[in-house]
Amino acid sequence: MFRFDIDKNKGKKIHFIGIGGVSMSALAEYMYSKGYRVSGSDAKVSELTERLRADGIEIFYEHRPENVNGADLVVYTDAISMDNEDLKAAIREKIDIVDRAEFLGNLMRDFDFSIAVSGTHGKTSTTSMITEVIFDLEEDPTIMLGGMLDKIHGNIKLGSNKLFLTEACEYKANIKKYFPRLAIILNIDEDHLDYFDNIDHIIKTFEDYCHNLGPDDYILVNADDKNSHTLRDQCSCKYISFGVDKMADYSAKNIDFRESGFPKFDVFFKHKKIAHLDLSVMGKHNIYNALAAFAACHIYGLDPAMIAEKISAYTGVHRRLEFKGTFDGIDVLDDYAHHPTEIKSALAAIRNSYANDIYCIFQPHTYTRTKLLLNSFAQSFDNADKIIIPDIYAAREKDYGDIHSKMLVKSINNNGKDAIYLGSFEEVEEYLLENAKPGDCIVTMGAGDVYKIGENLLKK
Repeated sequence: MFRFDIDKNKGKKIHFIGIGGVSMSALAEYMYSKGYRVSGSDAKVSELTERLRADGIEIFYEHRPENVNGADLVVYTDAISMDNEDLKAAIREKIDIVDRAEFLGNLMRDFDFSIAVSGTHGKTSTTSMITEVIFDLEEDPTIMLGGMLDKIHGNIKLGSNKLFLTEACEYKANIKKYFPRLAIILNIDEDHLDYFDNIDHIIKTFEDYCHNLGPDDYILVNADDKNSHTLRDQCSCKYISFGVDKMADYSAKNIDFRESGFPKFDVFFKHKKIAHLDLSVMGKHNIYNALAAFAACHIYGLDPAMIAEKISAYTGVHRRLEFKGTFDGIDVLDDYAHHPTEIKSALAAIRNSYANDIYCIFQPHTYTRTKLLLNSFAQSFDNADKIIIPDIYAAREKDYGDIHSKMLVKSINNNGKDAIYLGSFEEVEEYLLENAKPGDCIVTMGAGDVYKIGENLLKK
């Protein structure tokens, strides 16, 4: 098992392959703050790589053998293939190499208390809500996010080694490499089928993750999630539940929605009311996120009234039902939703706030996900009035020609909804400018670069 002592290795050089990723850039920045020499490579310039470069970290925008010169350790992301020039050179030069997840899991061991937020949906929002609560604690927490949060001016807050908060993604079974003191399981759903065989494979991965937790650790599980029910039998740690529909240790009761679509509810712990939350973010899914965040902070020992006040003040993270602006009386929103469950939840939340037409521009993310979840995607747009599908965002995948956005459009239309294919962003923008009316809502959805459509409309 990989072990890396941060205190003993200060001054050594670490090279990050794929340093422009949200998690990788945070790890690089953290190690640089701890006195390490850091370099990194990525295929393209981004806001994150430019920020790292401005901090003094050497960045290469081409993968070459000489990039790893002088490195004592090389960390690489899941997106890096074995024919990567940096990685091949590290192997050839016998430099120690480790993947991002194992390196992050090792870091967790160096903190007095670590919280890892996992699940198919809601990780970034829940982690951001916890951030809102713990940001000003005397423990000076270290926080790593999978999104950009104004509260911490980005995706990382550098702090002490007392309290650590991070997201924990299940892709490629990465969670099996994590060792938190408190593991949060928001939900388990069918996704990342380019790696997992099926839902049973995904559930088994989460069950294996439970084995990393010892008797003094905690696991916080969604009692309403049907795929999480087997986790209790796999745990030797302290098992705690949260939920809305079923009996749970932490439960949300007396739920109501304001005209804005923002929910409010009472928090009960062991059948006793301990707080009231009046959320500033919309959607039923955020009830679960907020309840999980509340429970995590309460388990850590924080005051219920303070937790409720902070979470109620939380207004969201970028790209999670983010209000981008208004033009000609038309609101523009953006959401990171790239899975059928997430699309349903986001559109249901938006429908609570808009009586006029909702235009949903959904950019499918990866060919594999689009192909394997095609029927589920087709049934996800009930709360949209017009669905526009541009070309698939390839991300890490190659196009083998067996799936196309037009196939998704056909499936959506067969499901009784009004969908069209407009391949380019320019075509989408022109269509919206011609058809959207004052009072309507335009929402861009996807994990790619679809947000640019909304930004371009606001500029025009």
